[in-house]
Amino acid sequence: MQKILIVEDDPAIVSALEQYLRGEALDPVAASGEREAIRLMDAVSPGLLLIDLSLADGDGFSVCRAAKERGIPSIFLTASGDENSVVRGLDLGADDYIAKPYRPRELLSRIRSVLRRSGKEQSAVKLGDVSVDMEKGVVTKRGEVLPLSALEFRLLAVFVNNRGKLLTRNRLLDEIWDAGGDFVNDNTLTVYIKRLREKIEDDPSSPSIVKTVRGLGYRVD
Repeated sequence: MQKILIVEDDPAIVSALEQYLRGEALDPVAASGEREAIRLMDAVSPGLLLIDLSLADGDGFSVCRAAKERGIPSIFLTASGDENSVVRGLDLGADDYIAKPYRPRELLSRIRSVLRRSGKEQSAVKLGDVSVDMEKGVVTKRGEVLPLSALEFRLLAVFVNNRGKLLTRNRLLDEIWDAGGDFVNDNTLTVYIKRLREKIEDDPSSPSIVKTVRGLGYRVD
């Protein structure tokens, strides 16, 4: 999955962004300040930086400059109407900006757009004969489009984004809770996993993609 480095010192904003981006099949990591952001740029090679210019530790502009030097695209967050910050950030090499307060879908659109322009977008993921196009929200099996609902796709995206990791039922509920206005409880989760398997598995009774780890949860390898 494409890593997105969030440079933000407000834990509440970081938590909300992480949850949202994971649900859109992106892999967020977070840094609270300039020094940590530069260290993570070199350690995890993110595909894009999302930078709050107002940091308690260091300077968001310096992070923009460091990202440019490493060839990593970036989007910075700025206060509405702060023209000077917009001009300075773009002059330092940032690829785009978005004013606060922003709408999540608009932010996601800008992230996808910058990743496409930079050639870093990784939209299609293969799970055996199943192909998951994260950008288009389309799932195909042996070339045939599968009719997944929005919540089924979001559930599959969580699995794909956490490929190889054990996901407990509580973790899955946290990730898709009230997604798109749909109420999700433990019984509903069971139904959606069953429906998802019926659509993507050759043999839903013996799944090879969404595997059950008995007594613990689920995993997609």
